[in-house]
Amino acid sequence: MSVTPVKSPCIKVCVIDGPTGWCLGCARTLKEISQWTKYTDQQRDAVIDESEARLETLREMGKLG
Repeated sequence: MSVTPVKSPCIKVCVIDGPTGWCLGCARTLKEISQWTKYTDQQRDAVIDESEARLETLREMGKLG
């Protein structure tokens, strides 16, 4: 039996930025990270889309290299 892995934006850089509450690796919140495997594919896609914008915000804030 083949198991399909759950799609995730995680890049194994797990550091939460205090002011934003976003992970500096994937830009998800702690709630999103903890609930990730319970989300539907559509919910995960929505968070991934939002995290891309969050990562850009973090770059603009000078929090990412």
